[in-house]
Amino acid sequence: MDAGIGPNDAVLLAGPDGDIIYSKHADKPLTPASTLKLLTALFAFHHLGSDFRFQTEFFQDADGNIYIKGYGDPLLISEEIEWICSVLGPKIEKINNLFLDDLYFRQPIMIPGIKNSAEPYDAPNGALCVNFNTVFFRTVDGIAQSAEKQTPILPLAIAKIRKTRLKQGRIILSHSRNEILQYAGEMFQYFLKAHGTPVLGEIHPKGIDGRSAQKIFKHRSRHTLERVVAKLLEFSNNFIANQVLLTVGAEVHGPPAGLNKAAAAMHRYAADVLNMTTLEIVEGSGISRRNKISANDMLSVLKAFEPHHRLMRRNGNEWYKTGTLDGISTRAGYIQDDDTRLYKYVVFLNSSSGTNAELQVNHLIQWVINSKP
Repeated sequence: MDAGIGPNDAVLLAGPDGDIIYSKHADKPLTPASTLKLLTALFAFHHLGSDFRFQTEFFQDADGNIYIKGYGDPLLISEEIEWICSVLGPKIEKINNLFLDDLYFRQPIMIPGIKNSAEPYDAPNGALCVNFNTVFFRTVDGIAQSAEKQTPILPLAIAKIRKTRLKQGRIILSHSRNEILQYAGEMFQYFLKAHGTPVLGEIHPKGIDGRSAQKIFKHRSRHTLERVVAKLLEFSNNFIANQVLLTVGAEVHGPPAGLNKAAAAMHRYAADVLNMTTLEIVEGSGISRRNKISANDMLSVLKAFEPHHRLMRRNGNEWYKTGTLDGISTRAGYIQDDDTRLYKYVVFLNSSSGTNAELQVNHLIQWVINSKP
């Protein structure tokens, strides 16, 4: 199995009992790419619990203004907002201004490795974000329309689409000119009106005035953290990964959430709970090349993640998480033998050789299938 393993690559296979069957460069810290999401998920389960639900709070002041305070819910999507408004709308006769409070996260948060692009994996993070800070659209007869039946096309999105001159695709919201909060406000405004409660005034970013505003509703997401992690791993969603990481950092060190707090909390967890020694982390999705971890330490992650392994993608007798950056291919997961025992493997290819991690994994799978240890 040594063929194709370069000096900046690592391959590791461990048996169901944890004994090392094959190891090459397993102590060398390498870039894990998106396999890092397994550690981020495990870190969140440890501090928050698999039944944790993200919250969004609603306040009303004496002037009839409504404040929406976000706490980083990564699945605050159109369907969830419509459900919120169906519950909240009947509680309110009318709304003057709609104020959006995103102060639970430090802003702006700049994720290392994120570029200024139109790709969904480069969407920015924040405490109050809607639809992953993306808009999926198409144009029909020159008119912009939503490409998702559950999502309305809103004024801010229409204006951005016109500037791009694109006919279809996704646009990414940014922190500039309060786009993220404006879009969130327009989404709530749309669904509140649909449920009989119009917003008469304007939409503005504003922190809650604790002297006059009273809490009228606390929404607990319909998605547990376990469900969030399943979505995170299914779609390898960078936005979700860092929303989760930042939220745990705020839980451990207090708000406002920031990358320094989150990274410090994860380092402490990795060292104290998993006995990891090589971890270097600057964000939680794996998009940054500055993230480093050895195959041996990733094996520690896999051992701890085993009770949750069915949340991962499956191909036959393999549960896995892949990672890809330019010149980097990684894969980590579990191979089940005929006796339903789980072997754990890690493949980190950082040598820019063009070799795909899947090829190495196929060798490991064949070994497990054909060997009777």
